[in-house]
This record gives sequence, C-alpha cells and structure tokens, in this order.
Amino acid sequence: MYEFQTYEQKTSTECSEWKDETGYMIDKARQRGVQTAWDRLEKQTPQCNVCDAGLSCAKCVMGPCRIIPGLDRERGVCGADADLTVARNFGRFVAGGSAAHSDHGRDLVEVLLEIGEGKTDAYEIRDEEKLRRLASELGLKVNGDIKALALALARRLGEDFSTFGPGLAFLGRLPQKRLALWEKLSITPRGIDREPVEMLHRTHMGVDCDPISLCLHAARVSLADGWGGSMCGTEISDIIFGTPKPGKTKVNLGVLKKDMVNILVHGHSPVVSEMILLAAQDQEILAAAKQAGASGINIAGLCCTGNELLMRKGIPLAGNHMMTELTMVTGAVEAIIADYQCIMPSLVTVASCYHTKFISTSDKGHFPGAVRFHFTPQNARELAGKAVMVAVEAFKNRDQSKVDIPVEPVEILSGFSNEAILDALGGTPDPLIDAIKAGTVRGAVGIVGCNNPKLKQDYHHVTLAKELIKRDILVLVTGCATSAMGKAGLLVPEGASFAGEKLKGLLNALGIPPVLHVGSCVDNSRIIHLCALLAKAIGVDIDALPVAASAPEWYSEKAAAIGLYAVATGITTHLGLPPMILGSPTITNLAVSGLNSVVGAAFMVEPDPIKAGALIDAHISSKRVALGLSA
Repeated sequence: MYEFQTYEQKTSTECSEWKDETGYMIDKARQRGVQTAWDRLEKQTPQCNVCDAGLSCAKCVMGPCRIIPGLDRERGVCGADADLTVARNFGRFVAGGSAAHSDHGRDLVEVLLEIGEGKTDAYEIRDEEKLRRLASELGLKVNGDIKALALALARRLGEDFSTFGPGLAFLGRLPQKRLALWEKLSITPRGIDREPVEMLHRTHMGVDCDPISLCLHAARVSLADGWGGSMCGTEISDIIFGTPKPGKTKVNLGVLKKDMVNILVHGHSPVVSEMILLAAQDQEILAAAKQAGASGINIAGLCCTGNELLMRKGIPLAGNHMMTELTMVTGAVEAIIADYQCIMPSLVTVASCYHTKFISTSDKGHFPGAVRFHFTPQNARELAGKAVMVAVEAFKNRDQSKVDIPVEPVEILSGFSNEAILDALGGTPDPLIDAIKAGTVRGAVGIVGCNNPKLKQDYHHVTLAKELIKRDILVLVTGCATSAMGKAGLLVPEGASFAGEKLKGLLNALGIPPVLHVGSCVDNSRIIHLCALLAKAIGVDIDALPVAASAPEWYSEKAAAIGLYAVATGITTHLGLPPMILGSPTITNLAVSGLNSVVGAAFMVEPDPIKAGALIDAHISSKRVALGLSA
C-alpha cells in the first residue's frame, strides 16, 4: 500500500555525491536505534479503514461510532449517516487548518500593533513603502509618522478577526464576478475567527445536519484563511521583516557545518527566527562560541520558518517537515529552536539521543522535556540570546567522531514575492499575460505543501514539477516542497534545461528558474493574489485562468484549508492523496466534480505524479481554448 525508500548503505564520502540524503539518514537512524516517522508509520500499518474513509465519529459520548454502510451500521447513535458524518469530520478538519494559519496571522498583527504603540524595540518597519501602499489600498488616511500608520493598519486588520468588523480587508483584491458568486452562495467570509468557530458550532450534534450546507460553510471557513488570516500573515511579515527579493542561498543537510554551532529554526513564524538570527551575530555570543571550540554560529532553517528566513535573509534551508528528525541524526545539530505548527512531538525524544537541545518558544506550543523560553515582543531580543547560548553550551558536548553530514549543499535562487515578480515584468502583469497569450507560458501551477511518509520522499513534488515545466507550464512553489525542488536543481536558472522549448527561451532571457519559490505555506496567499491580479487585468473571473494548484505529498489540516480556499477561489487543485471523505460518495463526487458547477473549480486526486501532470496539462489546455488561445 505504501511506498518506502530503500537505499544501499553508503559511506559518507560516497554519499557526498548523492543528491538525496533521506534514505541514507533513515538507515543511519535505524542503525543507532533512533525511531523516525517512517518506523512509526510501519507500526501503525494497516491503518483503520473506517477512519481513513471519514466514517468514524467521536464528537460525543453517545459514541464513538463507526458508520459501516451495508453492515447494518449505517447510522450513528444520533442518527447521522455516512454523508453527514464525513461532512462533519471534513468541516472540522478544515476549521483546524484555517485556525492554525489565521492564528499565525494574528501574531503578526499583534507585533505590528506593538510597533505602532511603541511597546517593542525588538521589531521595526523594514518596508515602509509597502506599509504606505497597503494603507492606501485599504483607504486608511493617517497623518503622522510611520508608527501611526502601522498602528492604523494593525487596528484595521485586527478588525478582520472580529465578528462585527467591516468585512475582510483584502476582499477588494478579487474580481467582482468572484465576489458576486460568493454572495450568491453565502460563502463570503465575514470574520477570520467567526468562520471556524461557527463550523465547530454547526458540527455539534443537532445543529447543521445538511452535508452540502456543511461543505459550503467549509469553503467559507477556508476563504477566511486564504483571503484573511494567511494574507494578513504574508503582508505584515513583509512590512516588518522586509519584502523578499531574488537572491542566492543553499539547501539540504550539507548546509550544516562541522566546525560551527549549528542552530536550526523550525516552525512557521518569523517573529522568533528573526531574533535568533540577530542573537547569533552578537559579538559576545560569537566569542563564547569560539571559546567553546567552534569557529562560529551557523543558522539554518527547517519547514516554513526556514522558508521565511530563506526568502528574506538568504539563510540556507536544511530540510522540510519529514527531514526534521533526520537532521539530528547527523550528530551536528546543537539546537532546534521551534515556534509552532508541523513540529513533531518526537523531536524531543530524538534530541535526547544526541547532544541536541530542543527549545520551544511559543506559549501556544508546549513540548514536555524541551528547554522552554516564552517569547513576547518585549522580551524576544533577550530570550533569543539565551536560547543561542544554550546551543553554544551544547556544542561542548558534541562527539565530533560521530558527526556525519552526507551531502554538499545545493545552490538555489529564492525570493520571488509578487512585488519581485511584477518588478521583473516592469511593474505590470501585462508581459506575463502576453506570454500566456503567445503560449510561451501555457499556464502556471502552484505546487505547495507538506511531505507525507506514505509517499516516497520528495519524488512526487519533483516529478510533477518536471512534468509541468516540460509542457511549458511555469511552476510556483511554497513550503516544504521547496527543499525538494532545490535538491533537484529546479530552483536555479540552469533548471531551464528541464523546460519545454518555449518556456526555456523565456526563462533563459530573464535568467530565472523554471520553478519560482514564493514563500512559506501562509504565502500561498501570494499565489491567489497574483491570480486575482491576472484575472482583473484580463477582465475575467479567476476560474477562467489557465492555472492550477497541487499538493502532491500533503498531510495536514492546513493543507486541506489551502486546497479548499484555492478551489473556492476558482483554482482547480490536485491532491496526491485523498482527504478522509471517501466514505461518502455524495461528498466525494461534490469534491471532484460537483464543485465545478458551484465555484468553477474542483479537486482532482491522483497519486501518480506523471498521470497528475497529464491531468493538469489537459485542464490548462481547456482553459486556454475557452479563452480563445491555442491549447
């Protein structure tokens, strides 16, 4: 059922020429008795097929219930059938993902508020121009200094989280046709917090018992994330930490340094990682590192916190979600400093097998056994220094004879924010539109999201990207797919060699890669915003564009929310694994076909990335033909 990687044991020297370090590190972990996600998955296999189909329910203590059609167990104790049970479960799944991303956005709004109120000196406004532009876009008229403007913007976006606010600030970015459709369907998001809370209410026993109604509200929940919480997170991060611009950096385990204190920042929020980076440059702390025997302090990223620093600071990326445990197996990691989301509880256990210190920093994320610092905007600078010193002290306990960094780092080009893309096009999307009309760029696809140990590590991301670019389809990438693309050579201009002839010519002329890295998982909001810009410029709704999205190796609630807000926005979305809805033919058919007649887009589920590439290609061809363009 599942595809596991198996690799012949290699020496470190042999492995230094090997592009994929994953299997080598899995083998090494097993040799040392260190359990990883792959081992735990094997112990959990076979997994419960009732749960996998979305047919189990534990939302009240009349249960738990398992709905098994055909076995005289077609309804739970409350009377819920398969359709209602699946819809309830999926609605709560999406609500969890939307809440996670939106709470991230709230943290950034709060930091911006404290900057405006003068309550923190650790953070500042790095992109004043974007602050002024956003304020103008939202109709804010403030006379005074930049802090007054920051305060006004924070208060306006803070209203987006309220039930009684004026409506989401960024909905004005959408084509009117899309807004009118949402109003007709009653799925226009009203408040970032309101929608997931209402989903929890609706899915309580005896509230909303209509599966279709629940699915439509799930769409509204996800839109509150994509056009609300996530978009707030992206835009405010740019204002506080700087809007990304293209720059070179490196990726894979080779970014770790044998002679340095290696600190990995992990999670999703740049609020912590930016302070860690500053602390690592402190002269007193650097002196302490040298006194401990290190030549310096090396910061590298994991997961989406890594993407944030990669985009803005050129800090290298050590790995993605499924590489987090394996980084410590190198024996070269002094500390993992984490904030929240996608942080496996097992990391504390794996760290205890080595000299590594696992440090948690968020009041939301508690990890028993971790070193704990509760970061706030007021104490972040001080606590960052203390956290880095924990890593410096850990270096003294490193066993250099056990250090094994199996690969050399691979160079990548990162930092393609919407502003950077438009600047490269002369400040307008017209050149991209002209390229699409000419067929030089037949379309664009956002490949996003996580890794999943049920699938061969990184294979589906890379294979799908190659299938698309060889068809002259430009790819944008976010989140955990980033390191996969980088290791495969798709995030450098030389990667144009994998592209079709028409796309290759454009890439070579612009000196850009065939896959553009646009940020972390909240930065999927950049992709839907760019689609809205293109749709408005062409004069169509978003569902008319030759675009698609894909999450080939997804695993999380957040990915489900992202996929659903993409579809509700009008962007057909491919999934490499199905969500847990297959127990209901009604909900499954709605997802993969019925939504086309509702929102103009739907899901396609295909585990084979080669077949998925063909399906997406056919979809883009159909959109091109409908626009009067060549297929």
